[in-house]
Amino acid sequence: MKYFKNIFVIVFIVFAIWMIFIDSNSLLIHRELNQDIEDLENEKEYYKSEIEKDKKAIKELSTDDGVERMARETYYMKKDNEDIYIIEYEDSLKVNNKDE
Repeated sequence: MKYFKNIFVIVFIVFAIWMIFIDSNSLLIHRELNQDIEDLENEKEYYKSEIEKDKKAIKELSTDDGVERMARETYYMKKDNEDIYIIEYEDSLKVNNKDE
């Protein structure tokens, strides 16, 4: 109790409470801003990896073989003298069981 009679201790406690909770640059706001910065850094890394994947796709599609391969695999296109057979495995099919 004798510590609370000292004016310096009282001023320090008021200053600490002010800086942690009330001030516009408070510790709580800094914690929120640091979390936002971390989220944005993670988002930046995600978009960098997406850009790299897109660059690889563009490089692959810049050749005739790449365009033909994508047309065959994605859109099931074929040449006039070819037949396409799509094989679906049992584990890749969606099955609706009434028992579940």
